[in-house]
Amino acid sequence: MSKTNSETGNNFEQQKQELIAALKACGAVRYGDFTLASGKKSKYYIDIKKASTDPKTLKIIARQAALRIKEMDVDTVAGVELGGVPLATAVSLETELPLLIVRKSVKDYGTKSRFVGDLKPEDRLVMLEDVTTSGGSVRDAIEVVREAGASLKYVITVVDREEGAGEKLKEADVELVPLVSASDSLFNKIRILINWNNNDSNNIVIL
Repeated sequence: MSKTNSETGNNFEQQKQELIAALKACGAVRYGDFTLASGKKSKYYIDIKKASTDPKTLKIIARQAALRIKEMDVDTVAGVELGGVPLATAVSLETELPLLIVRKSVKDYGTKSRFVGDLKPEDRLVMLEDVTTSGGSVRDAIEVVREAGASLKYVITVVDREEGAGEKLKEADVELVPLVSASDSLFNKIRILINWNNNDSNNIVIL
């Protein structure tokens, strides 16, 4: 028997609750006074790199991403160095789908390829991201994959900062699938801080 929309929605909310709890438990969600690389001040940051190096949290991320992938017509899991690599590797193990690593630039030694792993024109990829903001960096990786002849229709991100990535990827015919979003009610304090800052989610720092 297929699940109703209500049941599916409830499951997603439970998964969000589990992931947000894990992010907090591993110390990835922090509050205080922080300075961004740009010099802007922030009241909190979410350290996704810390989450991806915590085995329990990484396992939760991989399992939840794998559930989303079951609904997608894909046969390869991709990740962009550096942040996307541990995530994509964990999801590849969970789904038993081949892994592709996309380098940010061509190396001047070895194979001099932008890819680690086999990429064929008929491949259908889903890309894993640790965080999406405006979508610029992931958009570049998508174009590199498509220039090689492969198809990429989905990007799964652990946290979406909701600063335009979804819209930017939609323009490229790519669906952004966040496991959690910065404004999710389960983050509570982050939501309060976003509202306190006149709905300016630029005060989220994700490292």
